[in-house]
Amino acid sequence: MNPRRLTLLIVCLAALLAPATSAGGYSAGTRAQIEWVRRAASNFVSAELARNGAGACAILNAPLRATLHHRTCAQRWNARLTAMLGEPGRRAQLHKQLHAIAKADVIIHGNLATLAVASPLFNGPNRFLWTENCWMLEG
Repeated sequence: MNPRRLTLLIVCLAALLAPATSAGGYSAGTRAQIEWVRRAASNFVSAELARNGAGACAILNAPLRATLHHRTCAQRWNARLTAMLGEPGRRAQLHKQLHAIAKADVIIHGNLATLAVASPLFNGPNRFLWTENCWMLEG
């Protein structure tokens, strides 16, 4: 193989193996990991917009899905979403957040990931935990 082709091959392989970056800044992790975190976040916000408590719960880490005071996670989230989406401007804010997720920086360190969007997806930082063979939002 000639040196020019070998150099091109090495550059292409390096690009495939390099951590992904986003248009807005810097993301750390493999492309697949970053896409998975963004997909989980998008699914969560989409479930909120659809008033789908069960769909929102599907993205939450197991301890957050537990039944509390005889109310399932879906029941709690359905009530929360009804109240939340009744607030003026809240639906527009969720749509804005959904669009921001696609370009948001994702930083993955071990089994923890953070997603940089302006407002939290849940209580506090946008942190995901790799568990149950997928990225789950933790509170």
